[in-house]
Amino acid sequence: MTIAILHNYYQHRGGEDTVFEAEARLLEERGHNVIRYAVHNDSVSAYSQLRLARATVWNPDSYNALRALFRAEKPDVVHCHNTLPLISPSAYAAANDAGIPVVQTLHNYRLLCANALFFREGRVCEDCLGKFFAFPALQHKCYRGSLPASAVVAGMTAWHRLWGTWGKRVDKYIALTEFARAKFIEGGLPSEKIVVKPNFVETDAGFAHAEETKNYALYVGRLSEEKGLMTALEAWRLLVDNGSEQEFHIIGSGPLEAEAKDFVRRHNLDSVCFLGQKPFSEALEAMKFARMLVFPSLLYETFGKSMIEAFSGGTPVIASRLGALAEVVRDGHTGFHFEVGDAESLAAAIRRMNQLSPERYASMRLAARRDYEEHYTAEANMQLLERVYEECCLR
Repeated sequence: MTIAILHNYYQHRGGEDTVFEAEARLLEERGHNVIRYAVHNDSVSAYSQLRLARATVWNPDSYNALRALFRAEKPDVVHCHNTLPLISPSAYAAANDAGIPVVQTLHNYRLLCANALFFREGRVCEDCLGKFFAFPALQHKCYRGSLPASAVVAGMTAWHRLWGTWGKRVDKYIALTEFARAKFIEGGLPSEKIVVKPNFVETDAGFAHAEETKNYALYVGRLSEEKGLMTALEAWRLLVDNGSEQEFHIIGSGPLEAEAKDFVRRHNLDSVCFLGQKPFSEALEAMKFARMLVFPSLLYETFGKSMIEAFSGGTPVIASRLGALAEVVRDGHTGFHFEVGDAESLAAAIRRMNQLSPERYASMRLAARRDYEEHYTAEANMQLLERVYEECCLR
């Protein structure tokens, strides 16, 4: 099968960029002919502000380039990842004009929310969900804190909703969880076109038995408000005040780093260790031998890849009882849930994990590894993706 995979890289490298590259590489390893069409945001500097705004809604340069590419290469299917800002939904039209089916992975909530997160002012926000035009996004400058930029993104989604782009020009959407699928259906995407295919772990950490683990809890991710790091630190303060001597290791960096370190100093939390940004291999090793991974996000994560990376090593996860997180982590089986943003609830979940009998903890690690093997390996994921492509080609 010949597959054209399209992606607009982000200004700051993130998970979507990694998934685009990994899926392309694995499809090639499985014998498919993969055509990568990637655009980098350094190209944005060549556009005037007005031209960029127009291109975000419909980019004629992208349309012409892709139409020529599709005519020359004749792919069986076109798979889009991120199209904002330069590829634009014009990619769908170029594929439609060539009679090629289109698959769109829904890595975030951009089609329903200008900032793609359903998150504003420290809480989940659904003010724009289901609205034809996202006026609240303009009021709150939800896209990069800019009124003009927010208007462009809101206008893009409204324009294409009006012209039926989301319903007619895409053959299959891929959502990462059932929760995300339900949100997109609530937002107006056709339910019959949305399938669920989770992210996957390309590098298997390898299972660590319970007796191999070390007495630390671990946070891996961006140090930012929406990721809930301050909730985790407040929970740790409560645990230390009650005599806990367990260590809490933090891997990552971000805008909240200075505030988080100041909190740790003020409360004399000597058991908290900031390890900074680490290479993926080192972060994976740390997850493998942790007593638990703490995932305290405050927002609707579309997935939460570090959770399944932890599962590959057998490490259970303590996650917010919120959206996709509560779906991926099976409470009492592969980890525990806690109430989102509630430090006392999180502290109680950590205590619960630490109080498990050796046999019960070992069983939880085995369950986490089993979930990884059944749902989140590269092999299982590629089979799901190939099935999506085949269904599109048989339409």
